[in-house]
Amino acid sequence: MRWRSAKCWSAGSIPLKSPDRLAAAFDLGTTTIAASLLDLGRGVRLAAAGALNPQREFGADVVSRLAAACESPDALGRMARLLNEELERLTGELLGSAGAAPASLTVVAIAGNPAMEHLLLGLPVASLAFPPYRPLFTAGKSMNSVELGWQTAVDAYLFPLPGGFVGGDLVAFLHGVGVTSHQLPVTSHRLFLDLGTNGELALSAGERIYATSAAAGPAFEGGNLECGMAALPGAISGVSFAGDRLGLTVIGGGTPAGICGSGVIETVAGLLRGGILDATGRLLSAGEIPSNLANRLISRDGEPAFLLYRDARTEVFLSQRDIRQVQLAKAAIRAGMEVLCERAGIHWEALREVVLTGSFGARLSPEQLKNVGIFPEKMVDMCSFVRDGALAGVEHAVCTPGGFGAVESLSAALRVVPLSGTPAFEKHFLEQMNFPEIKN
Repeated sequence: MRWRSAKCWSAGSIPLKSPDRLAAAFDLGTTTIAASLLDLGRGVRLAAAGALNPQREFGADVVSRLAAACESPDALGRMARLLNEELERLTGELLGSAGAAPASLTVVAIAGNPAMEHLLLGLPVASLAFPPYRPLFTAGKSMNSVELGWQTAVDAYLFPLPGGFVGGDLVAFLHGVGVTSHQLPVTSHRLFLDLGTNGELALSAGERIYATSAAAGPAFEGGNLECGMAALPGAISGVSFAGDRLGLTVIGGGTPAGICGSGVIETVAGLLRGGILDATGRLLSAGEIPSNLANRLISRDGEPAFLLYRDARTEVFLSQRDIRQVQLAKAAIRAGMEVLCERAGIHWEALREVVLTGSFGARLSPEQLKNVGIFPEKMVDMCSFVRDGALAGVEHAVCTPGGFGAVESLSAALRVVPLSGTPAFEKHFLEQMNFPEIKN
């Protein structure tokens, strides 16, 4: 898999009145928030920071938070306050890290899925929570941060929302990797995947850019799992199987505290390969496993689980329920891919490139994505990964003259394909529920 870095911009590419014009960029995720501070004069990143989304007290996924906001205006108000306070806190952290004065900050730019942007603004979310699942606005929003409840007054821009659950984060990701509305028609078909709590997909084919959202849930980011956590220090980000032994990669080194999305995917792939997990997603009993890995089969809360790590204070495992969450997530994403290809009138084998981003952790192999059934066999060789894909796109837009206008044009060009309740999606979802048979 090829890795791409965030775009770099040459110094002096933007006319300046002052050498100290700074911008803050945010990728507002359901699980995590990624942020950076940019020197607009040189077009470079000065500092980066991240945090968990503080709205998680209302649920790990979008649906839970929308339900809470619909039921209680107080909950909606609290979610807006929590999010804006955290964004302003992160801004202060970034400025402090760079040794910059708050007066140097001239603009903040924020991209998120429709639910996150509505909750940031404190807007009613019934139109997202219930059919026809449409945002209250589609064009980007320009305002002052004071309108968001910040103490600091600075220009703010929220990315446009193409429709449904296709949000500004997907628009930012596409913009960051060079997709524009002016490129159409295209002869080389490209698929873009942002695998997170709200999985978003786009397909550039012919004269159209199709986009959709699949409710993958938080499994890819470690959320809603018994021992799951975001890709932060202490998270198991990689799991290797060598005979009867396990190798664990922990972000930051040290003792594991939990497991993030990339570790979950690698664990499931290893369990399938080792014959500990069957294609239906059932963890086999210890008596059915001939190797010493059978000793890692434990019972937690009345259901089987596979033990990854244990010491006197910590236990990290993947439960049967966790594995079912992964199955639902991977089936939704794969079904969304199939629906987009059908809408474009192509087979996935016609793709020439697959570009992937997401908050998995420090590592993720396309081979493992194939092993759990997200990628078909031939897709592995055409895959590249963009770290901080949405954040890099926000940075590119804020540092480029006319960047926000280009973002608006790109958003307007996306053809949103709804999946909820459609027979094609339901058909493919059921077809993709099982894991593939892995032959050793």
